Amino acid sequence: MKTILESETQHAFQLALKKAKEMKQSILFSVTKKSPPAAPLDLYFSGKKLFQGERFYWKSLDDQMMITGLGIAKSFETDKEDARFQCIEEKWNDFLDQGVIINPFSIQGTGPLLFGGFTFDPLNTKGEEWSNFPNGLFYLPTLMQTIYKGNTYLTINIVCMPDDNLGRIEQIESIERQLIDNEQKLVSNLLEAVLINQEEIQPLEWKKAVKSVIKVLNESEMEKVVLARKMKLTFDKRMESDVILNRLWHEQHHSFIFCMEAMDHCFIGATPERLINKKGDVVFSTCLAGSTARSGDPAIDEELGQKLLNDEKNRYEHQLVVSMIRKVLQKYCKKLDIPAHPVLMKIRDIQHLYTPVSGKMLNDYSILQLIADLHPTPALGGVPKMEAMKLIRESEAMDRGFYAAPIGWMDYRGNGEFAVALRSGLMMGKEAYLYAGCGVVADSDPDDEYEETKIKFRPMIRSLGGQDI
Repeated sequence: MKTILESETQHAFQLALKKAKEMKQSILFSVTKKSPPAAPLDLYFSGKKLFQGERFYWKSLDDQMMITGLGIAKSFETDKEDARFQCIEEKWNDFLDQGVIINPFSIQGTGPLLFGGFTFDPLNTKGEEWSNFPNGLFYLPTLMQTIYKGNTYLTINIVCMPDDNLGRIEQIESIERQLIDNEQKLVSNLLEAVLINQEEIQPLEWKKAVKSVIKVLNESEMEKVVLARKMKLTFDKRMESDVILNRLWHEQHHSFIFCMEAMDHCFIGATPERLINKKGDVVFSTCLAGSTARSGDPAIDEELGQKLLNDEKNRYEHQLVVSMIRKVLQKYCKKLDIPAHPVLMKIRDIQHLYTPVSGKMLNDYSILQLIADLHPTPALGGVPKMEAMKLIRESEAMDRGFYAAPIGWMDYRGNGEFAVALRSGLMMGKEAYLYAGCGVVADSDPDDEYEETKIKFRPMIRSLGGQDI
């Protein structure tokens, strides 16, 4: 990789063009510059006309990192089953190898960056609604805005071809100026779609499946299986991702917020659960399992939280996640910090048992190496992992797609962050599918698990204008 810190942009672009011609192959050119302060969602909104179907958005849990991507300079995808994480990583590293990169900032999330995710289970039969999402799908955006700790950076990525000329970068810079000058502060000019039908998909059959799984757990050495279900919402016209993203920003602000368009489909959500964050040789993860409702009455809310903290079933379910994440990260870290007891994470509709995890890495492992080992944690799959995944395939009667799977970003320096795509939905034209799941253990009750999924549906139902079930 050739990194240029002080060269003029045009000179560096000419170097990339020269390399592309000499090597007779495409070459990455990337330039990052400081930009004036910007509102977090404006670039996503202003990019709708030119880049609809090729946009993404990411907001970290603590608001320190917000990334907007417009256009697809290059996509990286795979339908491999066993080696999909490795496949994406190798393609990315090979592509970066000859790149010409101008990034004078030592800021994570700037410069060339991939945003995307993986399917929950590549061995499952693919559902028709997930046809635009292969087993691994990532975008290198043409234009990318990174807001980090209040500072704004803009990155332009161009894949130079042997027959390109200086007109390529001039065209992109012209689009950049146009978008910045015409940023929309509001999405009120978008006509909102009206919900005309809201349907739970086979709820009775799902409760029967939970009952069957409980029977298996009581008759085997399996400890936990996570079962999910879905809803279908139908609208009078196409529902725009801009509208939903804006609602999630205001209604679920204390979560990771993500949005990824794939042509006429869009996967979008607001999840509380980090899978992994990597900054240099320091990593962070989250153990999030065990949940209960919130209450508008502070005294009742506190009572619910204390009951959750002392509930044997939920503490057991949580400890399974802690044990697995500890076991995985011990292979990669020379030092781990895991508190002995969970605390409560309270978000708008639900409160969870939460244990943060941090570690110092032994070697320069990649973020995808960690994800390959971590996914799915017992909070999303079960224990033991492979047996639980098999039972999920047999019991759920649906394809989770990107739901409950890793989604996030990784930059060219090896930094990155991935969340678990919970509280999410897939939008496609006039239809949307929403997903929610719960952990099933030997003493679970199907009706209680069903009620838990109803709570977990609420954030996305509300953002789409539906009614709580």
